[in-house]
Amino acid sequence: MQLSDVMIHINEQVDTNQQYALETTIRKVEGVVAPRFNQPHLFLVSYNPEKTSSSSILHVVQKSGYTAQLVGI
Repeated sequence: MQLSDVMIHINEQVDTNQQYALETTIRKVEGVVAPRFNQPHLFLVSYNPEKTSSSSILHVVQKSGYTAQLVGI
């Protein structure tokens, strides 16, 4: 299984409780392996590209109420 990483910049300030909640939500997406915050605005997600895509992950973040964009890494 090949893994890919996507970094998502979230415009809002995300506190520890919100980070945990978003990590839990993203972890439920099929193919997501390891969601984690590097900083309060930077969300790094490792995923299996055969199961999901960076745009699908971004869409879930946005549906969770955040203004967010993909960051090239």
